[in-house]
Amino acid sequence: MSYQVLARKYRPQNFSEVIGQEHVTRTLKNAIEQSRTAHGYIFSGHRGIGKTTVARILAMALNCRSSNKPVTEPCGVCESCTEIRAGNSVDVIEIDAATNRGIDEIRELREAARYRPARDRFKIYILDEAHQITDAAFNALLKTLEEPPGHVVFMLATTQPEDIPQTIRSRCQHFSFRAVRFEEILGQLKNLAGRENIQADEDALALLAEAGDGSMRDALSILDQAIASSGGRLTADAVRQLVGAAPSGVLEEVMQAVAQSSSETVLRLVDKLINEGHSPTHFARQMVRFLRNTVVAKIAGSESSMLQISSDERNRVMRVAELFSEEDLARHLQIMLRTHAELGYRQEQRFHLELGLLKMAHAQRLLPIEQLLSESALPASGAPRPAGKPSVVPDARRSESASPNRASISPFAADSARKSGSKTQLSTEDGPSATPRVASSAAVVMGAAAPAVVAQPVPEVLTSREEDVQSLPLAPLDQLRSAVLNALAGQRMQASMLEAGAWAIEGNELVIKVAASATVIDMSLGADAKRLIIAAASGVLGRPAKLKVIPGGTAQAAPERASSNGGGRSRAEQDPIVRRMKEKFGAEIRTIIDYKERR
Repeated sequence: MSYQVLARKYRPQNFSEVIGQEHVTRTLKNAIEQSRTAHGYIFSGHRGIGKTTVARILAMALNCRSSNKPVTEPCGVCESCTEIRAGNSVDVIEIDAATNRGIDEIRELREAARYRPARDRFKIYILDEAHQITDAAFNALLKTLEEPPGHVVFMLATTQPEDIPQTIRSRCQHFSFRAVRFEEILGQLKNLAGRENIQADEDALALLAEAGDGSMRDALSILDQAIASSGGRLTADAVRQLVGAAPSGVLEEVMQAVAQSSSETVLRLVDKLINEGHSPTHFARQMVRFLRNTVVAKIAGSESSMLQISSDERNRVMRVAELFSEEDLARHLQIMLRTHAELGYRQEQRFHLELGLLKMAHAQRLLPIEQLLSESALPASGAPRPAGKPSVVPDARRSESASPNRASISPFAADSARKSGSKTQLSTEDGPSATPRVASSAAVVMGAAAPAVVAQPVPEVLTSREEDVQSLPLAPLDQLRSAVLNALAGQRMQASMLEAGAWAIEGNELVIKVAASATVIDMSLGADAKRLIIAAASGVLGRPAKLKVIPGGTAQAAPERASSNGGGRSRAEQDPIVRRMKEKFGAEIRTIIDYKERR
């Protein structure tokens, strides 16, 4: 007798042997037990997951002769069961709809359906790849499928249920099959290896299960090849060579080189793989899967059920996940997805693969726009920075290199602190002349449009009672007022309204009581103005701040601001925005229009 492949030799013969489709088999068994079987079924899903197999098992259960009625589990030994299993039953007709898709074939089927079965209870038609039947043929089958004779059951198996007309789907019970989980495929491979007396490493079986990609039939087909190519024992290296997969360690080495922005190492690894005969397309697909698993491990942890990989692979992706942020991994995955898509229709596949990997290495040098803006807007104290050369010194080092009593607050660091919910930390040096400063890791200012504000540490008020809340000392409060009003330099009406109000700090909240109604406040202070105020206040406080503008205040003379000394040219030269423009673009003041003096 000729050799029978594993996928056919160990094909399930009853519902209990079907793996990964419990939601389908349980429903069908209950329907048979309750005598509620339908006249039409649609089985849809991924390739090699048991659609046709379940259709045959259901046909055996309906026609099994071990009982005078349909049974939930076919006996497998009666004439009906053996003939259906062999594919030569007179009353169970399997039709390949890919080649019998026209209206003439469906007319013949419709005519034959009128006659009763030759021996069994039901005449069953199993139409494989049913989505390839033409629309005209489906229309010819429509009436028969809606009101068939009592002895006829139709079963349509398809991988593309959306191509079946809705009029057909509405007349059938639709069962959507799921891809078989990695653990279930791995368990079945271990079972079959034991029954076939095949010695196999667990890593090798894990690679086979992963290569199956949710299809039990694909995994068994590759297992057949691996057994034929092995020298008596299945090893991970032999399976990798068989399926053309690059070693997982190489994937980790590539990502380590990307983390170090080492373009030379990336090119050397690609050259090594190409010289060993690996396909660029297959390697790109491996990188996509590896990066997807790394992203999942970064977000959900290495023990997440969304990772359909072996334990060694889990450890590997977790090590790589620690090298990157979530945003970097998402960017790398997007680059590799685009590269893999391009390789399908490009001739020089190696060049495009190298280009995609180099893009990943170069992406490590990218800086968020918020950080670039903060570097430009907040120069360190001391010598002025040359125009056109923004500083690239990180916020922590810039704060330390500033004068002892000044600290620059980065909007980028503020946004990170806001997302992580971190609080301001104060570090105090020993000694009587020690000056408290804001810890660089907790420097907070929210929004890239924050003005250049010099931060001073403010002691946090730790109290559990509202009456114990303390206000800021006078000097920091004046500095806070000046910073907020400078931020609103372009919005004169809002600045005037707030400048005449009563300012106070309650915990992390800036409270301003103004002599205006609530309606006027809502109309005057838009989202942009509030964002600027919160950014400036956060920079002075050294932690995320909130804003509360309330009515009920009385108009009072605005305190003298530091920038109001002298004439119009003097105030303009002291304005922080003007200073930044002069420093960055080499601008000069030519004309001054002082609207205060005109009034």
